[in-house]
Amino acid sequence: MADKIVKTDAEWRAQLSAEAYKVLRKHGTERAFTHDSFPKSPGIFACAGCGTPLFEQATKFDSGTGWPSFFKPLTEDAVEEREDRSWLMRRTEVVCATCEGHLGHVFPDGPAPTGLRYCMNGVALDFKPQES
Repeated sequence: MADKIVKTDAEWRAQLSAEAYKVLRKHGTERAFTHDSFPKSPGIFACAGCGTPLFEQATKFDSGTGWPSFFKPLTEDAVEEREDRSWLMRRTEVVCATCEGHLGHVFPDGPAPTGLRYCMNGVALDFKPQES
């Protein structure tokens, strides 16, 4: 696991687009069906805030929700899960383990083999194609 990345709010605002800042740093959610046009080729999805590899293309699936969905993270320590009680709901928030950027939530309604659906905000992810 890499060292934690800590930046000031001003540094995050300067680095990220307005929408990525809202999602990653302010726990926002992008509108469904707005940021899931990633290539279908082999590759890795990394945190748009710090570049930490988070998910691989082979674990991505079409959940029909309008957000990129994965059935497991790339490694056990790539993401952290936290209780989220906002909006009068009880959910499990998923954040980047390196920069603590908000990525989305995980739900217990995904496909085999894990039964999990990591429902991520596409604007919080960068796709890195697999090098040949």
